[in-house]
Amino acid sequence: MTTELERTAGKGLAAGTLGLWGSTVIGLASTAPVYSLVATLGFVVLAVGAQAPIAFVLAFIPMLFIAFAYRELNNAVPDCGTTFTWGTKAFGPWVGWMGGWGVAVAGMVVLANLAQIAGIYLWSLIGDGSLAENVPLVTVTGVVFIAAMTWVSWRGVEIGERIQNILLGIQYLVLAIFVVASLWKFFDGSAPDATPFDLAWFNPFGFTDWSGFTEAILLALFIYWGWDTCLALNEETRDPKRIPGRAALLTTVILLFTYVSVTVAAMMYAGLGDSGTGLGNEANADDVFLALKDGLFGPFGWILVIAVLISAISSTQTTILPTARGTLAMAAYKALPKRFATVHPRFKTPSFSTIVMGVVASLYYVGMTLISDNILQDSILSLGLAIAFYYAITGYACVWYFRRELFTSARNVVYRLVLPLLGALMLTYAFVQSAIDMYDVDYGYTVLFGIGGTFVVGIGALAVGVLLMLLWFLFPRSKPFFRGESLNHDTEVLVPDEPAEYGRSVDGGLA
Repeated sequence: MTTELERTAGKGLAAGTLGLWGSTVIGLASTAPVYSLVATLGFVVLAVGAQAPIAFVLAFIPMLFIAFAYRELNNAVPDCGTTFTWGTKAFGPWVGWMGGWGVAVAGMVVLANLAQIAGIYLWSLIGDGSLAENVPLVTVTGVVFIAAMTWVSWRGVEIGERIQNILLGIQYLVLAIFVVASLWKFFDGSAPDATPFDLAWFNPFGFTDWSGFTEAILLALFIYWGWDTCLALNEETRDPKRIPGRAALLTTVILLFTYVSVTVAAMMYAGLGDSGTGLGNEANADDVFLALKDGLFGPFGWILVIAVLISAISSTQTTILPTARGTLAMAAYKALPKRFATVHPRFKTPSFSTIVMGVVASLYYVGMTLISDNILQDSILSLGLAIAFYYAITGYACVWYFRRELFTSARNVVYRLVLPLLGALMLTYAFVQSAIDMYDVDYGYTVLFGIGGTFVVGIGALAVGVLLMLLWFLFPRSKPFFRGESLNHDTEVLVPDEPAEYGRSVDGGLA
């Protein structure tokens, strides 16, 4: 059985570093609230018009339900492998491995996008902004940002938390100014298309087009994604069983309030028109804030540009965290080569996994840029598939892992059965419907093999995971994992510093 020394040692991470506030800050920073609004608000309005606020509310529901699943699983199994560990314990090594791959794919794709955004917005502040159109310059700048944030993540969670406090504070200050300025101009009559608040914006039955509704919900799901970083850092919190789950729930609620309030303020200020600064203008969809910044901030419009830049940089750092810890856990349980389990002796971070994440994301970004910027954009559009995939696995894992105690109390029925199952079913539907939509050649920016490039890239990325899993299966060192010896339903969490020290006790735990 696991010794008390091994329990204390854990995986070698910096235990006891983060409190509730620090975990929540990192969860919020991972979602990149300013950039997420920039990237999705215009497209959500184009899809559903005045129903944009209720679209954000409805998309929040499966996120909240899955957050409860994360909380319950984390209370029982506070392991930084999250979906990988829980999926393996519930359904076995094959499902668990693919859950871990889903987390990695989402992180890699979004890092490339964040790097590109950071490069574009940085150079748009220089001179007349024309440098932002210089692809080689933007690409090199993006790679530099990834390298810098990889170093911060490698250097330690504590320094990362301090930086995120500042960066997140700036983001929320700018968003608060945006809301106040929008409402001020609405009430003083200087808004370009003043639109009175209407409760019908929150009518869940007000959608008139089903495809528009599903598109809006998928987009809205994307902007909530990232809160689960709180759980990936569970072993580095002061109370691994309670703080991460509470931070995740707090993060999702704060995000709901943020997105809805900014959306309502923007609609009241700019209206839904299809020309000028109207939110229904397709020319504004790529970046609503850029279209509104001069009217709202005048000569200080650059503040919004800096806020988006900061948001992208901030999320670059926090996105590296869960993926690096996920691969650390996979290696600790022999689902990846042992090297990925290396922890820096001084900084107590997954050093090798963190560096690999930064290098792979950089190579992916450069590779996609060299091939075609359109393919890079399609990979970003397909991101919702990976997110829905591993969130759904987590919801189902919660139900199945606790199956023997679901009906022992009313609380378990609600938090371990009903809510996680509903969340998983919603996300499964989102995955299937999105895949069907992406298959259409008119979806996204490219056509590959006669079908939508977004579908090929999204499903293809998950399929690559199957190939890598089968490749690792061929190595003798993988056998303890795929035989269910190094990780199963009864395996103790917080594994020893030395992953090789697994035994084969009768109950399947650590020897």
